Amino acid sequence: MSRPVFRSAEERVRPARLDRDRGLVEAARRDPANFDALYRKYLAQVYSFALYELRDHHAAEDATERVFMRALTGLPRFEERADAFARADESTDVPGDASTFRVWLFRIARNVVANERRRDRRRPVAPLERAAGLASTDDSFETAAAREAGRAAWQAVARLPEDRRRAVILRFVDEMSTAEIAEVLGRSEGAVRVLLHRALRSVAAELRGGLS
Repeated sequence: MSRPVFRSAEERVRPARLDRDRGLVEAARRDPANFDALYRKYLAQVYSFALYELRDHHAAEDATERVFMRALTGLPRFEERADAFARADESTDVPGDASTFRVWLFRIARNVVANERRRDRRRPVAPLERAAGLASTDDSFETAAAREAGRAAWQAVARLPEDRRRAVILRFVDEMSTAEIAEVLGRSEGAVRVLLHRALRSVAAELRGGLS
């Protein structure tokens, strides 16, 4: 006679993971004018992602507007599957069929940026690295040195392979978790951790080489 299997209290009451933007999404579905709340919430994050990818202010602005236009028109088709994050099989580390509004929005951003990079129709403006490296006349030596170090680091990030560069931007600019990055990039969490580790190791090696 088989013995009954009792689940722990933690397993029995494990709460479902909810999309933090559910209320805003539902409001925008009822009235598209309410989409402005989602737009304002994620505008800076999407723009930062596009800017670090394209390294051109005008191209990043255009890409950002296209991202939100696609999100607005596609909102009726968005399906929340936030609880799939919690149900993912951690033993296999395979990404689940998860989707929050934020993950869905950055999937759109990834596609828009990829199309923009393929078209390569950038306006002639100063590169992001040059703008980030400009020091004002009242900068102290320490401030100027820190600015130069930051510029060198992001130049190194820009030279990374595409998948590693995007993982770094999503993690350290948009402050996404590895689970969210995995869903945006269509990778497992383990693969994202490897991408980040290799990216940071490459950047550190390049910076050490520049100092030697």
